[in-house]
Amino acid sequence: MKNEQKLNFSKSIFLIPIIFIVIIWLVYWIEIHFGLNFNKYGVSPKTLKGFRGVFLMHFIHGDALHLFNNSIPLFVLLSSLFYFYRDISFKVLLLGGFFTGFFTWLIADGSYHIGASGIVYLLFSFVFFSGIIKHYYRLIALSLVVIFLYGSMIWYVLPIKEGMSWEGHLSGFVTGFIFAVIYRKKGIVKKNYQFKETEFDLLFDENGNFNPPEEIEEELNERNN
Repeated sequence: MKNEQKLNFSKSIFLIPIIFIVIIWLVYWIEIHFGLNFNKYGVSPKTLKGFRGVFLMHFIHGDALHLFNNSIPLFVLLSSLFYFYRDISFKVLLLGGFFTGFFTWLIADGSYHIGASGIVYLLFSFVFFSGIIKHYYRLIALSLVVIFLYGSMIWYVLPIKEGMSWEGHLSGFVTGFIFAVIYRKKGIVKKNYQFKETEFDLLFDENGNFNPPEEIEEELNERNN
């Protein structure tokens, strides 16, 4: 019953996804409107100054297409996170976002790395592996939908497209997997139900043989006599 209550639909699950998407679009609008370029606030690998990008990279995008391509999966996956994992959703989003940026800062090369793609891969990986680990049919169904819609994403954790931060994608994907393992007992967990033992069950041993306790056996003998 407790699990079912957690799955009650609420409009509040869309609040954070909407706020997040509004913020990244607002940041891009400020860049265009005032002729600014925030790319320098992204992750600059292995530099002290570039470490600020660990916190800021997810809100900065190179162009409208980049931003649009991230917005739809962000909304779907963030909504899924706050629906199925309400108790730990902020931990996954905030800590996961930090470690995605941090790993990108550690392993990446080249100039600045920007975009919310790392968050998309974080959530994609977390939802997918959680569905498998928990053996929960709703999460498995969601995982299959995610694979169907964004299955080609898996290839972009490899350096197959020039100008794309595959390191950010890989960092998010690995972080999502790690969090799925860490929080495997959090959120929606499928329970193994056991039938409550009754007095009738006490009349039989583990092998199913009739073997009532002594007091019950004496009572039965008295009734028969």
